[in-house]
Amino acid sequence: MAEEKKEKKGFFKEFKEFIARGNVLDLAVGIIVGGAFTAIVNALCNNILKPIINWLLAAIFGADSLTGIYTFLQTAYTTDETGAQIIDLANSIYIDWGTCINAVLNFLLTALVLFLIIKAVMKVSRMREQAKKTLEEATEKLKAEKAEDAAEATAPEGAAAEKAEDAVQTPADPPASPQK
Repeated sequence: MAEEKKEKKGFFKEFKEFIARGNVLDLAVGIIVGGAFTAIVNALCNNILKPIINWLLAAIFGADSLTGIYTFLQTAYTTDETGAQIIDLANSIYIDWGTCINAVLNFLLTALVLFLIIKAVMKVSRMREQAKKTLEEATEKLKAEKAEDAAEATAPEGAAAEKAEDAVQTPADPPASPQK
């Protein structure tokens, strides 16, 4: 009985450690953000891009929209209130090209939007890394200059005087007077 209780405590301890690990929490955040991101991608695809593409494809195929593009293998008819014969889609056998094309378009648009967003994020990440690298290089250069200045300050007076003489600039020769 004591071993069983000890095993349960060990299980809960392991579970707590598993949950507390950073990558599990990152995964949870990723799933939540992914769910919210899906709504954005679907809105962009369904409300902006697909209507434009549907309009273009419908103009090419000659239908009002892609939902009306069928190839009938066996057609069943029914009559409406006015007595006209109409196609009964529930009892007909047909290939629904419009739905298939819409599914492919949805996939391609989603993949395109994700690609563009990931590309932008990677570009920002590269810019951030470059800025970090530049900052580190500037910091190293500044440290080297400070170390050099400190070394000069502790150097013998003769070396400092020579360096000071090298730093003094001689004035430029006066301009030559114009000849008449």
